[in-house]
Amino acid sequence: MQTYTHWTGLSPEARGASVAMGNFDGVHLGHQSVIDLARGREPLGIITFEPHPREVFAPEAAPFRLMNAEAREHRLAKLGVTRLYELPFGPELAGMDPETFAGKVLAEGLGVAHVTVGGDFRFGKGRAAGTAELIALGQRLGFDVTVAPLLHIDGIEVSSTNIRKALAEGRVRDAAKMLGHLHRIEGEVMHGDKRGRDLGFPTANMSVARLHLPKLGVYAVKVDVLTGPQAGAYFGAASLGVRPMFGENAPNLETFLFDFEGDLYGQHLSVALVEYLRPEMKFDGLPALMKQMAADCETAREILRTA
Repeated sequence: MQTYTHWTGLSPEARGASVAMGNFDGVHLGHQSVIDLARGREPLGIITFEPHPREVFAPEAAPFRLMNAEAREHRLAKLGVTRLYELPFGPELAGMDPETFAGKVLAEGLGVAHVTVGGDFRFGKGRAAGTAELIALGQRLGFDVTVAPLLHIDGIEVSSTNIRKALAEGRVRDAAKMLGHLHRIEGEVMHGDKRGRDLGFPTANMSVARLHLPKLGVYAVKVDVLTGPQAGAYFGAASLGVRPMFGENAPNLETFLFDFEGDLYGQHLSVALVEYLRPEMKFDGLPALMKQMAADCETAREILRTA
């Protein structure tokens, strides 16, 4: 997949795609239905924005993103997207009225042939326009527009909001039903306090900054090591939280990979939450903690044998 971070000066080969447009946070089944409507008019492209517009307009709001840009790119590539137009969202884009955005970015800059959006899509300064305006602008500027209806499963709208709610309650399987895949946290393995190594459970530590936090606690997980000599698929148990045994800490994700030996510092991991096991707890000493960690790993192994 080729990624572009601008809409000006593109070569003729980079223009003219059939695109799905939106933020695609989570790349859930609703998003996938939008992408599917763009297929068949190759090349298949995505127009999205980085940072997420909500991060620009409400920088003090609690973290809400389901995935970072790296995870979104990986998921879109798995869906067969060949061009990702990850447009920088800042004052210039935020200040464009709908007609300027459609003309300057979509028609002149990217030369789109066809655009698909979800039924709740809004665009332009102040979110001034919706799908009806986009269709009218496309007719005038020379590109087709298709609108995907909102998707429901078991009477519940498939939306990033409802997925966040399920994750916050530890209902990772319900979230996966709406996502169409397991919820994943991706990123680089950082150096930590190395307490896990001392306890006999060395963990790969990853930041969850700027991400919506699923329910804090311990999870059975599937892990893809994406880079380095140990690249491959593994099972494991992960603790998401603030480590109450060791004082006040920023939340992070600590993952213990079963049957693994090696150094993962600096490598990139994709950690999929399979099942919530228990909340974070504060124990009466390290022996009790170690006993519970061993029990958590055994429970996770049992779950993952049939997952």
